[in-house]
Amino acid sequence: MKTIKLLVVDDQELIRESLAFVLNTDNDIEVVGVAANGAEAVELCETLQPSLVLMDIQMPVLNGIDATRIIKQKWPGIKIMILTTFQEVEQVVEALSIGAEGYLLKAIHPRDLISGIKHIHKEGTLLSQELAKALVSQIQTTKEVNEKPSKPKYGLTEREEQILQNLAYGLSNKQIAEKLFLSEGTVKNYISSIYHKLDVKDRFQAALKAKEEDII
Repeated sequence: MKTIKLLVVDDQELIRESLAFVLNTDNDIEVVGVAANGAEAVELCETLQPSLVLMDIQMPVLNGIDATRIIKQKWPGIKIMILTTFQEVEQVVEALSIGAEGYLLKAIHPRDLISGIKHIHKEGTLLSQELAKALVSQIQTTKEVNEKPSKPKYGLTEREEQILQNLAYGLSNKQIAEKLFLSEGTVKNYISSIYHKLDVKDRFQAALKAKEEDII
């Protein structure tokens, strides 16, 4: 009998099926199911009662953070390892604060992933070295920022700042919409509001002013 019943959750079919295949080869791990989004993960947790969930973050319908929150509220005994390509420290903090036991990057070698799954199953928590360093760096940066005089924000909302940051990175309206789970029309409306508040006429001017004024 395999001791670890695993549920793999990822919106990309190739990734979740590949992970399921590789992880099933281990003598201690049985992949009891796969899910394409957080909503499916919650449903499968109820029917399959896995001992551990390998959870992606950025997914349609219900993202990994919200799915983790629901699963931990309903079945606190199910352990969750967040597996993602994103290294955003805020998500590490949020995932761990709501009960996730581990957080690793998808670039990890399969044998290290298997080792991490077993460690969480037995010991409880796991945080990759890269992300631990990023967390410390973020705390230091936040402290430095808090000690500096605040810069003008031009009345931008938190969502407008998010969109402005992605705009400054060169993302198209469609890419921003997909990343933030918004419609392209909504993104266009936000960008129009940003232009008005910053008193600029195009994306280049907006990105330049955002950098010069330290808005993002």
